Amino acid sequence: MAARILVVDDDPAIRRLLRNTLLRADYMVIEAGDAREALRQAAAERPAAVLLDLGLPDRDGLGIIPLLRAQGDAVILVVSAREAVEEKVTALDLGADDFVTKPFDTDELLARLRVALRHRNPPGAAAQVVQRGDLTIDLDRRIVRRGAADVHLTRKEYEVLAVLARHLGRVVTHERLLTSCWGGDEDPRVEYLRIVIRNLRQKLEMPGPVGSVIANELGVGYRLRGDG
Repeated sequence: MAARILVVDDDPAIRRLLRNTLLRADYMVIEAGDAREALRQAAAERPAAVLLDLGLPDRDGLGIIPLLRAQGDAVILVVSAREAVEEKVTALDLGADDFVTKPFDTDELLARLRVALRHRNPPGAAAQVVQRGDLTIDLDRRIVRRGAADVHLTRKEYEVLAVLARHLGRVVTHERLLTSCWGGDEDPRVEYLRIVIRNLRQKLEMPGPVGSVIANELGVGYRLRGDG
């Protein structure tokens, strides 16, 4: 059965673009033009994902992210013209899975949606193994391989990679990474994180068109690419 997607945007032209894009990708589409209708549709239709604009006529979209999250486990993908880093970080901290800035590329949006849907509810209690190209991350056994060769990581490098792998394809904010991987009584700084990411890229970089494994969301955080 095709996944049901709720499109929330007050601009009919954007809704039409998203509707046509999603229908061509074989999704079912529900639409809402304001926050009140979005919450009603989300409760009634239980969509698999919500594509949410923030500039809604009756309420700021940021304010309904926790309400949507409380209603269920739908993927929340913010699609907004707002470019401020603070807005993106707030949306992610409130429970959004990803943030796409308008104007957007429809193929990229669909790719991010596919990844988020795939990893919102991983099946059963199977071993947690993340695969991207010839890179394998075995989260149960704490093993990282490129092809048949083990990749030797420091404890901190592995911890950062593991957090990114558990949120494959989704942005993880600097704050969440620092809290998860440093925490405690330590004084984590973004500079420490940047050093670890730089080292990971050097060890995990893939040659050719596959390119960088770890994407930088400028000023917001990092994302382990889900496709490729």
